[in-house]
Amino acid sequence: MATLVKKTGRTSERILDVTLELFNRFGEPNVSTTLISAELNISTGNLYYHYPAKDLLVDRLVDRFETALNALLKAADDVHDVEDAWLFFHMLFELIWQYRFLYRDLNDLLSKNRRIETHFQYVLEEKTQAVQRVLAGLARGQAIRLTAPEAESVATAMVVVSTYWLSYEYVRDPRHALEPENAGAALLRGASHVLSLLAPYFEPAQKQHLLRLAQAYSKPTSHPSPTPRASAAPAATTRSRIAQQGS
Repeated sequence: MATLVKKTGRTSERILDVTLELFNRFGEPNVSTTLISAELNISTGNLYYHYPAKDLLVDRLVDRFETALNALLKAADDVHDVEDAWLFFHMLFELIWQYRFLYRDLNDLLSKNRRIETHFQYVLEEKTQAVQRVLAGLARGQAIRLTAPEAESVATAMVVVSTYWLSYEYVRDPRHALEPENAGAALLRGASHVLSLLAPYFEPAQKQHLLRLAQAYSKPTSHPSPTPRASAAPAATTRSRIAQQGS
């Protein structure tokens, strides 16, 4: 019995993995249970045994996304300067890319899935609170200067850009924007544009460091580590905390 349960669990996870890949590639509305079954080389009946409806597949993937997002957002408390912020937002865009079907087809999913409608309101609230904590940490680290009303407005703008960035990328190039080979450039542009909203508030040295980071990461032939600095601990702490929260 234990072996059967273990095998069933592995099959369920494999179904989710393949479904996520198909949703990301073609968009959720364009992927049928028949296509999922064919890709898995299993019968439709076997698929329905694990997931009786396509909406259940979407719901389980949303659960996965929320678990990973909650772990990531906890790391907002470890952001103290521009390099920490760069790492945090780049990792946020990596997660959004991993579940990009949610953002590509967001309006369609919201209109037909009540659970996503309610859960994405929670997601937006959690993102907003995390970004506000990022701004508070940057202020404590004397990386930025902005008033409380400015912080609220900027946090909202940053959440809006991060939420709809992939939709913008898709509109710009529907045939290629969301293909895996374009991930690096899309994530770089997203993180850069989110942080550019802070440019008027960064201290001069921090603003220059942001420009150097963007230029270093934009080189197509290399994938540099963050620019060396005297105190690299906060960025390492951010990545470490995310890994611990996800384990």
